[in-house]
Amino acid sequence: MKKEALSLRPIMFVGTASDVGKSIITAGFCRIFKQDGYNPAPFKAQNMSLNSYATPEGLEIGRAQAVQAEAAGISCHTDMNPVLLKPTTDKASQVVLHGKPVGNQSAYDYFMGNNRQELFEEVKQAFDRLSKNHSPIVMEGAGSISELNLKQRDITNMRMALHAGAATYLIGDIDRGGVFGSLYGTIALLSPEEKQCIKGIIINKFRGDSRLFDEGRRMIEELCGIPVVGVLPYFKDIHIEEEDSVSLSKKFNAAVENKVNIAVILLNRMSNFTDFDRLEKDPRVNLYYTGQPEEIAKADIVILPGSKNTIEDLILIKNNGVAQAIYEVQKREKTIIGICGGYQMLGQTVEDPDQVESDIPYTSGLGLLPVLTVLRSEKTTQQLDFTYRNTTEKCRGYEIHMGISKPTAADSPVNYFPDGRTDGYCLNSKCWGTYLHGILDNPVVINDILSPYTAEMGETFDYQEYKEAQYDKLAAHIREHIDMEQIYHSLQTKK
Repeated sequence: MKKEALSLRPIMFVGTASDVGKSIITAGFCRIFKQDGYNPAPFKAQNMSLNSYATPEGLEIGRAQAVQAEAAGISCHTDMNPVLLKPTTDKASQVVLHGKPVGNQSAYDYFMGNNRQELFEEVKQAFDRLSKNHSPIVMEGAGSISELNLKQRDITNMRMALHAGAATYLIGDIDRGGVFGSLYGTIALLSPEEKQCIKGIIINKFRGDSRLFDEGRRMIEELCGIPVVGVLPYFKDIHIEEEDSVSLSKKFNAAVENKVNIAVILLNRMSNFTDFDRLEKDPRVNLYYTGQPEEIAKADIVILPGSKNTIEDLILIKNNGVAQAIYEVQKREKTIIGICGGYQMLGQTVEDPDQVESDIPYTSGLGLLPVLTVLRSEKTTQQLDFTYRNTTEKCRGYEIHMGISKPTAADSPVNYFPDGRTDGYCLNSKCWGTYLHGILDNPVVINDILSPYTAEMGETFDYQEYKEAQYDKLAAHIREHIDMEQIYHSLQTKK
């Protein structure tokens, strides 16, 4: 039974800390509401991430909200993530408002400056626009909701919950320990008005038989005065794109035998690491993330990924032995690929005359491609169809970059667009660079780069179909362990 005409109150998932599972749970509920006949949409007022995505309109949002929109079965839009912060250094970020960069700010200026009220008005308007066309809005908070020194300037958590009238659920990560203290302390630090928004608690990442936590569940309810609506078991067999690179430390980081070893260079400001999710799932491949020269040397294929601070990351790899390891890989006639910032690094020079990313105006590149790059303040953001090298199969990807790269030798593109434009530079089949994120989601590209190292052909694999199946598995996991009747009851009642 379709329920688009029925209106549900917004729901919001907030946390006791960062990385407690808010993004994944939000995606799961987007899929549940879609399955149940509603017309949901995700919303996160402010996201801080180097993992971003291009909307169909050619604007930029956090990748997590694009994933959540996909789970909801709708196209992503900047109203789902009106403010995106992309860290360029440890103390500064590029600020993206409604999909467009509006400049770089230090963390102090951003969080302590007097522009927060203006930003709060912008995000409230984005939410209001979204809520006119979708129900329920599935909202995600950021970090902890009880940071007392920032609460009055908050545009993401409880002030947003109050504006939306959202039924709010607090998530605690039991796997990291201290779940009793974190939940009780978080609730204790809320104002009475904020506490009234909290309709339930979700215990996430429980290992073992959850019945062993029945007593703990009752204790939490007594301590906090709020029902525990579910205990979600830890899972490893459901694969949803991660929000940020904190997850990379948990991935494999070494070469193995009897696989095509692909090393992705770990950069300080690595961006869009989801470029490699599809490759990870290829049974012919062992993909690992590393900054260790000895592990890079063992790779058949080395990939330099995107970076939000190309020059500083480039200087770092020239000084820590990584660049030399890349040269050694090339001498052994193995494959080297650069994507976005990695493509820029493979060239001869990178200039930043307007200090778009850092205060370093120039550095030499690795010199593997005859390309000169100049970073500019105007950002290119778009989804694109293309064909790869000498193939005819239609591929999909997207651009998010602030730079222009021009060849100093005869043009030798990697990709061709329907309007006649081209992208990237191909020195040969084992050394090339591109601005296109998502290029490695396309089977024709994967089979081409793997062909020198394995005669085994990849199985027919519909990546979109695979992702849809993962959203369904996540929804089933949540339904099994969370009281959905209680959830729906909270969404069908007023404040």
